[in-house]
Amino acid sequence: MNVVSALMRWIYLSPHLDDAVLSCGGIIAKQRKAGIPVEIWNWMSGIPADDMPLSDLARSVHAGWELASAKETLEARLAEDCLAALRVDAFPRYFDFLDCIYRRADDGEVLYPDEIFVPPHAADENLVTKIAEAIKANLHPDDILVAPLTIGDHPDHLIVRRAAERIGHPLRYYADIPYTFWCPEQYAEMTAGLAVEDFSVTDEGLHTWQEGVAAYSSQLTVLFGGEEMMKNALKLNASAKRGFQLFR
Repeated sequence: MNVVSALMRWIYLSPHLDDAVLSCGGIIAKQRKAGIPVEIWNWMSGIPADDMPLSDLARSVHAGWELASAKETLEARLAEDCLAALRVDAFPRYFDFLDCIYRRADDGEVLYPDEIFVPPHAADENLVTKIAEAIKANLHPDDILVAPLTIGDHPDHLIVRRAAERIGHPLRYYADIPYTFWCPEQYAEMTAGLAVEDFSVTDEGLHTWQEGVAAYSSQLTVLFGGEEMMKNALKLNASAKRGFQLFR
């Protein structure tokens, strides 16, 4: 590794408090072991106001995570993310935009009342602008920026990708896990024609990735069916791809 590359930061854009480690924990751990500075920028990590009523969708999502209030949920998930970042040795940053399950229009309308996997609401166009401005304000010219491919079509992933593309900085993309497992046809379609950057995997690197993801205890049952199923899924993914991959 030359001196210039060692000074570059790799910035992973994480829509939620888990996406970067879920999708790139093995790459991040490998980079940190090589001494490369890595930061994870978490975007939808803001805590809603105590007096904000929760939608039926938000209450349903909380129930799946076995958590109750928005404050309790975000505090638990922030603690999980700090532990995950520690395990893969990345530096996390937190921005105070709200998850889609909490967002409302200026008139109080719930933007996502029934479904999560829908196109971004028109009212969220301003959020794209705000995130783009925040990325640009915190980015250094030599930083390497990694954004989600948006497999699965989650609106928060789409919003973060659009914001990253708006600033005109060169981008790499990661395949969104677990959605790449759930939507293999979309993974194939979205990566077709893209250049692939391969990162080899060691048993140690795979273990670090698995342990990083295991920190998200509230998410494991919903996303994978439990910790052991998560570990098996990540191992199979790394084996099938002979390591880890980014795209551009």
